[in-house]
Amino acid sequence: MADASEADIRTEIAPLFRDDEGHLNAAYLEAVQAAIVSEDRAALEELTEGLHEVDVGELLTALTPELRLGYIEILGDEFDYTALTELDEAIRLQILENLPPHTVANGLAALDSDDAVYILEDLEEDEKQAILARLPFAKRHRLARSLDYPEETAGRRMQSDFVALPPFWSVGQVIDALREEDDLPDSFYQIFVVDPAFRLLGTVSLDRLLRTPRPTRISEIMNETPHTVLATEDQEEVARVFQRYNLVSAAVVDESDRLVGVLTIDDIVDIIEEEAEEDIRYLTGAGDAELSDTVYYTARTRIPWLLINMATAFLAASVIGLFDGTIQQMVALAILMPIVASIGGNAGIQAMTVTVRALAAKSISTRNTARVIGREILVALANGTIVAVVVGLIAGLWFQNPELGGVIATALVFNVLCAGFFGVVTPIVLDKLGADPAVASSVFLTTLTDVIGFLAFLGLAAWWFGIY
Repeated sequence: MADASEADIRTEIAPLFRDDEGHLNAAYLEAVQAAIVSEDRAALEELTEGLHEVDVGELLTALTPELRLGYIEILGDEFDYTALTELDEAIRLQILENLPPHTVANGLAALDSDDAVYILEDLEEDEKQAILARLPFAKRHRLARSLDYPEETAGRRMQSDFVALPPFWSVGQVIDALREEDDLPDSFYQIFVVDPAFRLLGTVSLDRLLRTPRPTRISEIMNETPHTVLATEDQEEVARVFQRYNLVSAAVVDESDRLVGVLTIDDIVDIIEEEAEEDIRYLTGAGDAELSDTVYYTARTRIPWLLINMATAFLAASVIGLFDGTIQQMVALAILMPIVASIGGNAGIQAMTVTVRALAAKSISTRNTARVIGREILVALANGTIVAVVVGLIAGLWFQNPELGGVIATALVFNVLCAGFFGVVTPIVLDKLGADPAVASSVFLTTLTDVIGFLAFLGLAAWWFGIY
């Protein structure tokens, strides 16, 4: 047992979870580690009492693999498995693979179905089934049904726990039933009205329910045209529905319009964050590795795009090789070439990033494609002209050669114009062909801007100065 002085220290440290910069407090972390090593459950409970699952997730991330397992095993039934949803996939799998199936099953039994599915879905099939087999039948059935839906669909992300009632009940009956029922979702915003076949008839928001006299039937106050999403619908499309109609929750139905679950705004926030992070990673060819993944896995996810970029770099080098005689006679061209490639590449990436996000948000359609392309061309022309004038003046003064300044300025205008055009057109074309524009655009665009930039600059210089 800890003595009085140690207890006082814990009491002082426990509230100081974060330091002044918002990071995990080093003294707090040391106290938690000491409690785990000494297997002092009372100290660990005191230190972690009242922590949000997000904070517990951050704490687990900061611990070593052995201490993470010790933390969970010492707390036992007091550990909230919701915290596992806040961990990187690699850390979560490491924890789950080292815990007995019955321990994990006991922890998942108390979770909302969407959180339990999120924790289970990345496990190997045999491990997943071993855990499911130890869950109560009703819980196991709901989780198995959600896991049967494809990844990144509404069915995978939905919560299977909801409140559904018949239309002939009165408001008073509903309120009394809600007060008496123990097995309710932790939080909900709507009551779903269904027929005997569980087909969705409408919804009643809680605020309207509470403002309506008790004798009123539910059918009289329900919204008969609720926003619904198919269980097989892509999660990104579902997020757009929430954004478009400012929804807090939405019913999830199957192909027969039967109610199977509900999606809430907290699920949608997670989806939006995941999709945005995925797009950013794909745009840079960084793969899907997380900070907690091994060096081997991270390197493996990135190397394919580096090899593709290597091949495209040789293509750009071959263009330079066509003008080796020109470069030998005018060394200034070699010094200025990186400027042409860099500015063209950056201009293309700007246009590409805006276009990829617009495609993801479904803001670009057949009706406005031409206008979007025209807008980016005009932007590229304006920016290219401004940058070209500045670079031309600097290059002319640097090498005491106004003609060279004019050559690089002209080449820059052309390259930035082409970069803007291909930056917007490439993602649109790839999207039309069914490819993910976020994955492939950057490789094509880098090659195009380098090749066009070098051809324009070196070709124009060779022609203007008569060097071949």
